[in-house]
Amino acid sequence: MDIAGITGNIATVGYGLAAIGPGIGVGIVAGKTVEAMARQPELAGRLQTTMFLGIAFAELLGFIGVATFFIFQ
Repeated sequence: MDIAGITGNIATVGYGLAAIGPGIGVGIVAGKTVEAMARQPELAGRLQTTMFLGIAFAELLGFIGVATFFIFQ
């Protein structure tokens, strides 16, 4: 049995799982921001800025997953 093949397949599955978390996180952040804007439209600019920061941090987790995939491959 080829151990390198097993490692590559597991790393690919790991990257796929790492991409699920940021996708869910971005959806939650965007949805809650829309709810907050509907409740208080005067704060839309501040909420949008905070939303972009939250999305950036959630996507950072995806990039870490990509980097991990290439490091351990």
